Amino acid sequence: MTFHLAQVNVGRMRAAKGDAQVAGFYAELDRINALADAAPGFVWRLVGDGNDATDLRPGPDPLFLINMSTWTDADSLFDYVYRTAHTGVMAQRRDWLERFAGAYQALWWVPAGHRPTVDEALAKLWLLDRYGPSPQAFTFKARFPAPGLGGAPVDMNPDPWCVGRA
Repeated sequence: MTFHLAQVNVGRMRAAKGDAQVAGFYAELDRINALADAAPGFVWRLVGDGNDATDLRPGPDPLFLINMSTWTDADSLFDYVYRTAHTGVMAQRRDWLERFAGAYQALWWVPAGHRPTVDEALAKLWLLDRYGPSPQAFTFKARFPAPGLGGAPVDMNPDPWCVGRA
């Protein structure tokens, strides 16, 4: 069986869409999403009514946002996150997002073709937050191999300001 890498990241905006405080975040969405869509290894990303997932409401808080995607492998996702224009935008996240009180990013392996649900992704964040990295939910700092490959977790050496946990 072939596996793809799923990722989720969440955050709570500092202000509602339309507020000047978060205008830079929303101004970058189309460009960064297009960059992901064209990136080597990209498979799928969660979208709502528009070209992004910002209109989806995974919980009662209207400022809580979720982003999910799947990739053919961990290196492709890592390259997109840390070696493209995405990196510079991500470095500004504290301007737009509140500090998160737990795991805000999780990675996990899914069978190729599987589209993770929001509930599945939130459960992965809970697992990571509660138990730390494991084969079921991990980060780039402790990336586990795809099922059946065996081996120890690998530290992909992400930038220290973005390891997936607050």
